[in-house]
Amino acid sequence: MGQPIVALLMGSKSDLPKLQSAIDTLKEFGIDHTVRIMSAHRTPDAVMDFTSNAAANGCKVIMAAAGGAAHLAGVVAAHTTLPVIGIPIENGAFQGFDALLATVMMPGGVPVATVGVGSGGAKNAALLAVRILALSDSGILEKLEIFRCTQAERVKSADADLQLELGNN
Repeated sequence: MGQPIVALLMGSKSDLPKLQSAIDTLKEFGIDHTVRIMSAHRTPDAVMDFTSNAAANGCKVIMAAAGGAAHLAGVVAAHTTLPVIGIPIENGAFQGFDALLATVMMPGGVPVATVGVGSGGAKNAALLAVRILALSDSGILEKLEIFRCTQAERVKSADADLQLELGNN
């Protein structure tokens, strides 16, 4: 693996299974990345140090995942000019709704792109990072176009199978 250009930060190791689809997607596109556990509340100095040096270290996009209070993405965004993608983690009494609100309710001037709660959120965060990187990397853009065509073909194939199953021609 080369120099990581995407960082995935998570508030707790227990978040890893919910974020595996993001990691798998980055691998699928051949994007060098790093995955770290950092807490906005328990290790604020580590978050600040990592984030404020991320661009100088070659990082181009940071994804930050957290549940509950979900302040990680906002703290990250406060310390960088890089694009930050917040991933609200589904857990606890509110099933991720609290994390979603904490992630999307950023004050003006501190942007965090936010994806949905649940199984699609982590994958969509990685795909958003891919789209951002594709703006300046033709190789990633080509892989993204192939990915989108493959998705469309899967849907068309599933529809054709359904039509056969239902006896429609």
